Amino acid sequence: MKLSCGTRFAFLVLFLFAAQSVAVYAGSFHKDVQIHWGDGRGKVRDRDGKLLSLSLDKSSGSGFQSNQEFLYGKAEVQMKLVAGNSAGTVTTFYLKAPGTMWDEIDFEFLGNISGHPYTLHTNVYTQGSGDKEQQFHLWFDPTKNFHTYCITWNPQRIIFTVDGIPIREFKNSESIGVPFPKNQPMRLYASLWEAEHWATRGGLEKTDWSKAPFTAFYRNYNVEGCVWANGKSSCPANSPWFTQKLDQGGVDKMKWAQSKYMIYNYCTDTKRFPKGVPAVCT
Repeated sequence: MKLSCGTRFAFLVLFLFAAQSVAVYAGSFHKDVQIHWGDGRGKVRDRDGKLLSLSLDKSSGSGFQSNQEFLYGKAEVQMKLVAGNSAGTVTTFYLKAPGTMWDEIDFEFLGNISGHPYTLHTNVYTQGSGDKEQQFHLWFDPTKNFHTYCITWNPQRIIFTVDGIPIREFKNSESIGVPFPKNQPMRLYASLWEAEHWATRGGLEKTDWSKAPFTAFYRNYNVEGCVWANGKSSCPANSPWFTQKLDQGGVDKMKWAQSKYMIYNYCTDTKRFPKGVPAVCT
């Protein structure tokens, strides 16, 4: 079949777009991460490195970390959480810097008793100080199918999204004296571990080890960010996430998620902060 110049050009555009999409979004657990603890309980499940599982039994949990460090970035993965009675387990996806004055940005999924919802716990640490928790229930069962969880971290804000819906925005409020994570490069981590002393209903529900091993699945991992190497970071040119902010549609979606599914907000916890909520909340 002979193609016209216009048709050939259209195919070329589609090919280049597809190639660009692959280059941007095609992460691999084989090349991008290392399973750094768990003694074989973490496993890449396919040849292409798209699917990874973490397991927990009474002896140990497991986890992986990114090979690179980043100073700002967009970290995204699809997860399917431990099904059934997962009380006492914590499944995570987060960014963290080393040291005693570390920065950290957290997605933590606190296990449940069968028939009860998971708790999605979010937090932001700066220079070793956290205490900025917001918690949610989800509008779906996160154990039935894979869902997409994303942290966007740029100089002005941190945005947490679930299936593309913003659930939380933590803005840079240094102008009013609130520290913001901007100086320490962070690695991406994920883990499955046991925290029965606090994870489920404040530790009231203990882990049922007869249900072990507990297994969570990760797929389609991708981090696009400013890679830190030799004491400096190198950012990809013209990355939308570097200046990303919520438009009115995003703000409306976040308000919906928070009004319907938020179960704890440190900004309204007057018992915890009797002298007034943190300045970033005002």
